[in-house]
Amino acid sequence: MVINIITLGCSKNLVDSEYLLRQLHTNGHKVLHDETKVDADVVILNTCGFILDAKEESINSILHYTALKKQGRVGKVIVMGCLSERYSVELKKEMPEVDGFFGVWDQKEIISSIGASYFPEMGNDRIITTLPHTAFLKISEGCNRRCAFCAIPGIRGNQRSKQIHSLLDETKTLAGRGSKEIILIAQDLTNYGIDIRGRRELAELLKRISAVELVEWIRMHYAFPTGFQEEVIDLMANDPKICNYLDIPIQHVNDRILSLMNRGHNRKQLEKLLNNLRKKVPGVALRTTLLVGFPGETDEEFEELYQFVEATRFDRLGVFPYSREDDTPSAKLTDDVPQAVKEERAGRIMELQQKISLEINQEKIGKTFKVLVDSEESEYFIGRTEHDSPEVDNEVFIEKISSVKPGDFAMVKITDAAEFDLTGTVVS
Repeated sequence: MVINIITLGCSKNLVDSEYLLRQLHTNGHKVLHDETKVDADVVILNTCGFILDAKEESINSILHYTALKKQGRVGKVIVMGCLSERYSVELKKEMPEVDGFFGVWDQKEIISSIGASYFPEMGNDRIITTLPHTAFLKISEGCNRRCAFCAIPGIRGNQRSKQIHSLLDETKTLAGRGSKEIILIAQDLTNYGIDIRGRRELAELLKRISAVELVEWIRMHYAFPTGFQEEVIDLMANDPKICNYLDIPIQHVNDRILSLMNRGHNRKQLEKLLNNLRKKVPGVALRTTLLVGFPGETDEEFEELYQFVEATRFDRLGVFPYSREDDTPSAKLTDDVPQAVKEERAGRIMELQQKISLEINQEKIGKTFKVLVDSEESEYFIGRTEHDSPEVDNEVFIEKISSVKPGDFAMVKITDAAEFDLTGTVVS
């Protein structure tokens, strides 16, 4: 059969799709990923159910492929992932034309539903859909935190960390196939291992992965501020393989809002962590995420957040207007900030961040950075520094030379800068 898996949502969903692709390929089927113009015997939609926009995208995708099914261009339509886990009863009632709804833990059942076999020995193997020299490594699933606005624990459950030896085997396989950059992902990197041995083991995992010879860059995404290990900061400072980059969502800084959000820390503790990171790891790139318009957020509390962003000067920043999520603690609160105000607040912060990003980038002109070349266009290569994660951060546009190809590292001198892009030339 021709089986097309469509992945919506985050990189953690992408990894789930990659495991499924390998299983189905091992069954002898022709597997595709995110192909939009190809007819298929089976389309599997790996959905997101986290925020309103993501849910709408997932619903629209289901409607699109069930319409293609009616036209005879698709055989079966199967829905999996977070949206299906969260709303399976409602979806089955509203969309009877879908051939099956499966949750986030149901890969064996999905495989069985299309008459294929599950191979347990392939459990840690996958078909990489990212750039061949970059791969995500999902180190745990679920989350023990109970942030008031977040539906993830209700969808994915409590934290379930993978054993270090299993992650090390997976890393070696990825590296052996050409992955030079390993990006650690989880709902919460900070708490990795706490469910296995009662202590946080991110630092130990980083040491073990760094020892894999073919790995050159290790990057961390989604580290919760509360409980972040001092040892991890020391490793970032001293291990050249660990990128001086950290994705650390803070959401807010006002103490009252942080308490309502149930974030487990206050502004003073957050500032101490960020200051420690920048002191011990000079030049570290910090990416964060903010949530504005949380129930009860006043103009003054938003202004506190705005001024914090202005003073802290994050290298990368995303901001989301609050949206009410079913079955979360904050859903019981009155959503009293008008949508227009939420969007205006988000827009103000992004306008500020654009200015900050331009200033930070302009400071890089004349400096030389190690760059991983991702792709080749007609007139230039496109790459990234250690301060940039694929698809979400800056790109470096590099003058083409014959001695460089995608997947190579090169030393690049920055010659120009825009808000979210750099331009440079290879110097060695």
